[in-house]
Parts: sequence; C-alpha cells; structure tokens
Amino acid sequence: MKLTQQTDYSLRVLLFLAGDGASHTIGEIAEYFGISKNHLVKVTHRLTQLGYVESIRGRMGGIRLLMKPEDIVVGEVVRHMEPNFHLVECFDMETNTCPIVGACGLKGVLGSALGAFNAHLDQYTLADFI
Repeated sequence: MKLTQQTDYSLRVLLFLAGDGASHTIGEIAEYFGISKNHLVKVTHRLTQLGYVESIRGRMGGIRLLMKPEDIVVGEVVRHMEPNFHLVECFDMETNTCPIVGACGLKGVLGSALGAFNAHLDQYTLADFI
C-alpha cells in the first residue's frame, strides 16, 4: 500500500504549519520541501475545504492551521485525502472482474488489515509529531 502524493504533501503542510503556528505562503512551503508549488495549491485548497487550514488573502496573506494540532487526527486526514483504499480489485465492486470473489477469503483479511492500519493512525494527532 502506498499513500498518494496528495496525502503525503497534506501531512507535510499540516506539520509545517503546526511547527510555529504562524501563517506561511505556499511558495515558502514548496521551497522548504522542494516540491511543486502548483501541486501544493491543489493540496492546500482541499485542506481548506476540509477545514484544516484557512487561507488569508492580501499582501501579508498565506495559509495557517484553522484547528489546534491536538484536534487534527492523522487517520482522518489520510482518509479525507486518499481517493480510495482499494487494496485489491475486489474492494471496488463497480469495477471488480475477479472470478473468485464469492469464494475468496483474502478480501476479509485485507479488509481487516486496512481497518487496523486506519485504527492505528487514529491514535495520533498532529500534536504528537511537532
């Protein structure tokens, strides 16, 4: 399993902003991590929609955390940012073509593993990492 770049960058942005609690520009963050400013615009837009950060307009504008670091659950961020958790084809019933789906027990095991992964991430907040 591999998290998308969007999730990776989202966690980086949140950690960066939580570090000092100040507002920062997307350009600052992009330069710090050496990543695409255009991609960060999309990531921060989504984080703003979800209520994790707020965007401040104007000459002294930027983005800053809207929530306290201790209120940002890492597992929730990951679930909000990932497009899906289809570990194997049969997790998506709309596109599944696996002929053994009805008899295969692997889906249940992988589903349990995914649940454990999410439950483990839910034990941590952003505050645990700053």
